[in-house]
Amino acid sequence: MRQISAEVITETVARLCIEANCFLPCDMQKRIRESLEGEVWPQAREILERIIENFEAAGEGSQPICQDTGMACVFLKIGQDVHITGDLTGAVNEGVRRGYREGFLRKSVVRDPLCRVNTGDNTPAVLYTEIVPGDRVEVTVAPKGFGSENMSGIKMLRPSDGLAGVKDFVVKTVEEAGPNPCPPIVVGVGIGGTFDKAAYLAKKALLRSVEEPNPDPFYAELERELLEKINALGIGPQGFGGKTTALAVNIETFPTHIAGLPVAVNINCHVTRHKTEVL
Repeated sequence: MRQISAEVITETVARLCIEANCFLPCDMQKRIRESLEGEVWPQAREILERIIENFEAAGEGSQPICQDTGMACVFLKIGQDVHITGDLTGAVNEGVRRGYREGFLRKSVVRDPLCRVNTGDNTPAVLYTEIVPGDRVEVTVAPKGFGSENMSGIKMLRPSDGLAGVKDFVVKTVEEAGPNPCPPIVVGVGIGGTFDKAAYLAKKALLRSVEEPNPDPFYAELERELLEKINALGIGPQGFGGKTTALAVNIETFPTHIAGLPVAVNINCHVTRHKTEVL
C-alpha cells in the first residue's frame, strides 16, 4: 500500500490553482488560433486577436487570464492501492486557500447561497473523487467562472424525445445564453444517469481536450454536428457575430433508467482552464 501525505495533496492543489488560472491549455490556445484563421467577420477577428493577446500576456507574466478566477473544482482519481495520511478534504481546501492567497487570485466564494458572506479564501472547493485501479493519485484543478456557469442547464427529457430532443435542448441552451458566457465557448454535455449524474458528466466533459473527440464514433459525430449547429447561430466571439460561437462540444454519457433521458449542458467560456498532475 503506497502512502501519500495530505500535505503533498495540499501543495499540489495550491500550485495547480495558480497554474490553471494563469496558463491556458495548449489545445485551447491552438483551437482559438485556428478559429482566427477561419474567421472573415472583422469584429470577430478583432476580438479573437485580443483574446490571443490576453492569454499570451497572462502566460508571460504569470497573471490570471480572467478577473473571475472561479470556484475551484477539484477532481481526484485515487488509486485503490493508495493510502492518504491525513484529512483529504481538509488538505484540498487548504491547497485552494494557499493557492488563491499566494497567487493573488480573486476570492469569489460565499459561505451561504442566500446570506452571501464571502469566505475570504475561496474555499470550500467543489470536490469530486473517483476510485480507480493502481497506486497513483491524479489531481485536476478546474477553476469555474460563473459568467458561463450561470448559462448552463439541465433537462429531464422523455425517452420519446430521443436524439432530436437532445440536439434541440443543447442548441437552445447555447442560443439563449447568447453573449453572456463570453464566447467562443466550450460546451460540455452529459447524457444519461440520473439528474445529478448528468450534471457531473457535463462538467467532466469540459476537462477533455478540445482536440480529442468522443471515442464512440456515434457520439463523435454528434459532437461534430452540434458544433456545426451552434456555430451556425452566428452569435460569434463576445456576441458580435461571426463563425466562432463555440470551439468544441464534448459529450460524456452513462447508462440510464428505461423511463428517463437526462441531459445537462455545462457551458465554459474561452478561458476553459484546467491543470492536472499525477502523484
